[in-house]
Amino acid sequence: MSRRGTAKKKIAKSDPIYRNRVVNMLVNRIMKHGKKSLAYLIIYRAMKRIQQKKEKNPLSVLRQAIDKLTPKIAVKARRVSGSTHQVPIEIKLPQGKALAIRWLLAASRKRPGRNMAFKFSSELVDAAKGSGDAIRKKEETQRMAEANRSFAHFR
Repeated sequence: MSRRGTAKKKIAKSDPIYRNRVVNMLVNRIMKHGKKSLAYLIIYRAMKRIQQKKEKNPLSVLRQAIDKLTPKIAVKARRVSGSTHQVPIEIKLPQGKALAIRWLLAASRKRPGRNMAFKFSSELVDAAKGSGDAIRKKEETQRMAEANRSFAHFR
């Protein structure tokens, strides 16, 4: 057992324009090779495009999309007596948000399109509506958890 104190929870910083922590989490996940200014550019262009197309607040569209994408349950591989079982586990809110952001960015990277801002804004709008690749990934995860409910006692 460790004699050190417990680590404090890190609170995510907020971004400079929208003053939102989720936007900053998105920027950090979209960033490649330390190019944060490019990540900010992509996110803000996507938000601007959503504002022009939908004429709604882009933050509300983002919040709606992430709420629809956040999973409540997922599966984790557990090795029990020589065989591996997919055990359903409950997911806490911060981890669920992180998964939702990861799925959103993966789905937008897969999309055919001109640039990342265009693809990301399209995926955000689709996720807010309840369609798209990211929503399909969430539903697939939930189906897996439902199918393996019999292994829940292996937690």
